[in-house]
Amino acid sequence: MATRFEFVLCGDNNVHLRAAGEEAIREIERIEKKLSFYQRNSIISQINARAGYEPVRIDSETFSFLENVSFLFQETDGAFDPTIAPLMKAWGFVKQSGSVPDQSAIDEALEHTGMNRVRLDKARHTVQFEKPGVMFDPGGIGKGYALDQAALILKEAGIEHALIHGGTSSVIAWGKPPDEWVWKIAIKHPDPSFQGKDEILKVFELNNSALSVSAVWGKAFEADGKLLGHIIDPRTGYPVDGAQLTACIAKNATLADVYSTAMLVSGTENQLIHPKNDKIFSYFILLKNGNTISHNQ
Repeated sequence: MATRFEFVLCGDNNVHLRAAGEEAIREIERIEKKLSFYQRNSIISQINARAGYEPVRIDSETFSFLENVSFLFQETDGAFDPTIAPLMKAWGFVKQSGSVPDQSAIDEALEHTGMNRVRLDKARHTVQFEKPGVMFDPGGIGKGYALDQAALILKEAGIEHALIHGGTSSVIAWGKPPDEWVWKIAIKHPDPSFQGKDEILKVFELNNSALSVSAVWGKAFEADGKLLGHIIDPRTGYPVDGAQLTACIAKNATLADVYSTAMLVSGTENQLIHPKNDKIFSYFILLKNGNTISHNQ
């Protein structure tokens, strides 16, 4: 997934901890082979290549994943959209650092973006696109899903205290670290050019929960003195411009990933995506003007 996964597993039997950790890593690798946008033989790549022309039959796990993705697309009013790939390509963020496209290229990409352009047939376990050119890019949910599956492996192996993360932006933790009551995660200012870049914006406490952080930095470029990041609003076709960073705690890493992205896309308090059914436990948003929004249930 082009990122680094790290595990902190606590216990007395080092041999058992290592064996469980290695099994969890193999699970992450298995998920990548299914969901990778970049691996030619992944299930997602096969869908992207064929579903614009015919229904593609897929395994039950991948179908259930896509059903959940479709549900979350609707829950976030389209702020989270797994068919963002055409826009990512238009803006040059696929294997590149990005560049400003012509408006016609954005309009063309928007014509091929939207989970509403995907047909899922539960009876046949098939997926089909409305037309060629629609493509899945699970980058906004893949790490979280992989962490959730790895956590299941570790818990089944009897690991009672652990923290695992992917790229430091997606974290899931349960139990507690040695000599502490809870896992603590600090969020620094995301702007590398910010004078107080080592400033701690927020410290989150994780206990049987997951944290996801989304920010406009990372894969980004400047154009006309403006920073344009790889988080694109799938409804407008343009990089987000309201918030700089969002952090979200939820009951699992999949939900945390989705809602941190959706809130960054929403951008302001007035437009904020408020999840239903208490899916989010707390959130923090750093707005472009430097103000913050913090909520704890």
